[in-house]
Amino acid sequence: MNFQLSEEQQAVRQAARDFAQNILLPGVIERDAQQKFPRELIRQMGELGFLGMMVNPVWNGGGMDTVSYVLAMEEISKVDASASVMMSVNNSLVCWGLEKYGTAEQKEKYLKRVAAGEIIGAFCLSEPEAGSDATSQRTTAEDRGDHYLLNGTKNWITNGGTAGIYLVMAQTHPEKKHKGINCLIVERDLPGFVVGKKEDKMGIRGSDTHSLMFTDVKVPKANRLGEDGFGFSFAMQVLNGGRIGIAAQALGIASGAFELALRYARERKAFGKLLAEHQAIQFKLAAMATKIDAARLLILQAASLKDQQLPFVKEAAQAKLFASTIAQEVTTEAVQIHGGYGYVKEFHVERLMRDAKITQIYEGTSEIQHMVIARELMK
Repeated sequence: MNFQLSEEQQAVRQAARDFAQNILLPGVIERDAQQKFPRELIRQMGELGFLGMMVNPVWNGGGMDTVSYVLAMEEISKVDASASVMMSVNNSLVCWGLEKYGTAEQKEKYLKRVAAGEIIGAFCLSEPEAGSDATSQRTTAEDRGDHYLLNGTKNWITNGGTAGIYLVMAQTHPEKKHKGINCLIVERDLPGFVVGKKEDKMGIRGSDTHSLMFTDVKVPKANRLGEDGFGFSFAMQVLNGGRIGIAAQALGIASGAFELALRYARERKAFGKLLAEHQAIQFKLAAMATKIDAARLLILQAASLKDQQLPFVKEAAQAKLFASTIAQEVTTEAVQIHGGYGYVKEFHVERLMRDAKITQIYEGTSEIQHMVIARELMK
């Protein structure tokens, strides 16, 4: 496929690159070391329109296409994957879900604020015993007439400690299994809602990942997304689009590491000549560049299909599977090219290598992506 970017798409990419290189980069090592959530930087991202990029301007969004979104995601992820995962959740999962399936009242009350970056959102599906097996929801939402009584625990929740609203999947009709699950919009300050401990992670350490506990939380019926029992279907549809964002994140991590490795190879000398003049290094760089370009084309294909409102489930899964795989490979090679310097924090590639791993796990593991692809092929 031939992807000719419009002037607007190129401008979005350049704006994201400028923000990443000039604003995110200076403190990224410190934020990683201190597990510091970049609250002020996230506010700036909201002001620049990066938190509701694809939302209709009627609801305070940017009205952009998915291609523009993935271009911005790649540039932000080159520098700070912690910031980009927050951006991905807010755009792909929360904003898209609210705009697609929310009522006018829900959009007015919640989507406008989330798209503008006044508050950020969280997507709550995973549980201590329900990760890849998302049908096994133990969090319950008991129907009490005009409200639901929410009880249970969620974990690995991005934006868990800082979100203003939470999209929570919970079981209302256990006898119906996955068809009895609902999605509820839960406000942060509701009685009985407690934010648990912050996770001490290997990578994306600046992102805000918490467990959440719900004890007899009263959620109004008006806060249910979609019809009764639509929650699981809602989650799967949202995740299909979310995989494009995470694929773009993985691509950014890989391309960021590649750019650093290429620059280092052009500057560092060994055995009397530049690293870039050694065939062994040239071959590494050639393989890295090829994998990155292939991943980018898969992602742009999935994004383009989504923009055209054509089926994209298989293509999104392929993009996430491949991009997350090459992110691991490219960041490892980037560390290798840097040698001992690649193992220390000031050269950035060790952080990118740690950040890359999570892209093979969240929003559907690589094993789940294989299952999705195979299922689509068998249709």
